[in-house]
Amino acid sequence: MASHHLDPVPAADAPADNNPELLSPPYHIVTKPGQLPVEFLEPSAALKLVIGFDCEGVDLCRNGALCIMQLAFPDAVYLVDAIEGGKELIQACKPALESDHVTKVIHDCKRDSEALYFQFGIKLHNVMDTQIAYSLIEEQEGKERTLDDYISFVSLLADPRYCGIPYPEKEEVRTLLRQDPNFWTIRPLSDMMVRAATDDVRFLLNIHEKMMEKLSKVSLWRLAVRSELYCRCFCLNNNQFADWPLLPPVPGDIEADVHVPEVDILSVLDVPPGKMGRVIGRKGSTIKGVKESCNVEIHIGGAKGPPDRVFIIGPVKEVRKAEAILRGRLLEF
Repeated sequence: MASHHLDPVPAADAPADNNPELLSPPYHIVTKPGQLPVEFLEPSAALKLVIGFDCEGVDLCRNGALCIMQLAFPDAVYLVDAIEGGKELIQACKPALESDHVTKVIHDCKRDSEALYFQFGIKLHNVMDTQIAYSLIEEQEGKERTLDDYISFVSLLADPRYCGIPYPEKEEVRTLLRQDPNFWTIRPLSDMMVRAATDDVRFLLNIHEKMMEKLSKVSLWRLAVRSELYCRCFCLNNNQFADWPLLPPVPGDIEADVHVPEVDILSVLDVPPGKMGRVIGRKGSTIKGVKESCNVEIHIGGAKGPPDRVFIIGPVKEVRKAEAILRGRLLEF
């Protein structure tokens, strides 16, 4: 298969130490399953893989179209073209995306997981979510928790502890998407599209390596649990996720004197039609108040949906407290 190259990061934008990891890797545009590495298509316990992962699409969610799936390997990036390759191509990736033997490193996997689940029946599993990992490392280092503790990918890339590079093209692509929401459906892929899709994954393995060095055993377990909950967050079904993989148990090798926090859970709160405003509050005041008094994350489907549910992630007792506060708001007149 032909190997394509992007120009390297311009010297002005590159960090002072010019890490070789930050040079642009070769990329492959994939339209047939056979163009993907065999070790990815046929995951095995004998060869555990760690790959960078992301998806691009039109209004990416359960209803929006998934157009490209990016896979970053140490030696190349594969741009899996869902438009040219169709459902068969994405289905060929299902074993790897659901496998214990392939770690998918993603920054905020919630909408990617939702699109894969509802459009292709894929239950994204064994994810290392860098957005969650960042928060856990900050907490581990004694930083005060902020109410909007969801670092953007651009901010993560700019953090010198993990990458230390600017990413101005991300805003350029956002502008193009506002002008043409179908930007990711255009074929053939332009240089700009290839560069943007590649840049969204090519740094993830480097970031993963640096984060794994910082995370304690307890934080690694919490990261595994919360990443699984992020994968499920918007993938609501009728059986309470009974057919999804079990959440990772507390590791048995944690020292006796180490505090192990209560396990995180995902709770889904149904909101009657027309009542979401009460849950959110004026300029988000109710949500902020709940976050201040409870150690939880609260996610709302918003314009992409689902429009009538609130997703709460956190330790069991804190989640139950948050549920009670929000249910109280719904009963107020």
